Amino acid sequence: MSGLKLFRYVAWAAVVVLAVISGVLVYQQTAGNKSTGGLIEPLAAIGGPFELVSGTGETVTDETFSTKPTVMFFGFTFCPDVCPTTLSELQGWMAELGPDADKLNYAFVTVDPERDTPEVMRDYVWAFDKRIVPLTGTREQIDAMLKAYRVYSKKVPLDDGDYTMDHSAAIYLMSADNKFVGTIAYGEAEENALKKLRRLIDNAPASS
Repeated sequence: MSGLKLFRYVAWAAVVVLAVISGVLVYQQTAGNKSTGGLIEPLAAIGGPFELVSGTGETVTDETFSTKPTVMFFGFTFCPDVCPTTLSELQGWMAELGPDADKLNYAFVTVDPERDTPEVMRDYVWAFDKRIVPLTGTREQIDAMLKAYRVYSKKVPLDDGDYTMDHSAAIYLMSADNKFVGTIAYGEAEENALKKLRRLIDNAPASS
């Protein structure tokens, strides 16, 4: 087999594998099961330990969020549309949940730590709701978390010499023991989003 043919075969095989994995995740998230009220079973492949810095300069790890389920979003403060829209929607969902909103943790993790210092993150995120924890860190810390959580992120140069960031737009839903149990898609209907958040609350351990 020639080098070109081998490359094409390997590339094709990789596409097939990714398609199968994506299909399984979509099926699991859509189908759910009775025991989790529509949320998928925890997937060990997504999530894991992390150590970052909050908007107030404090060290935050996965253990910080271990007492309650966590609603987590990845983005950056220079984001022109997806991030402010998502944070605004999250703010509305929290208001709709009322007192039950306090049964969840909320975190906004930057994919652009070079510009998103703790102070920048704090001022940006807390303009929406101070219960949302702004998280940043070194490039290495952020990259490690993005890899663990399977978050897509890419720096895109702009014509004026600046740059923007492409990134995953889904909200991650994590159980109290930091296991991935589902997502809320960008632009998902409010009714569906609230159902998923209430199920996340209902399926949390009684002690949380």
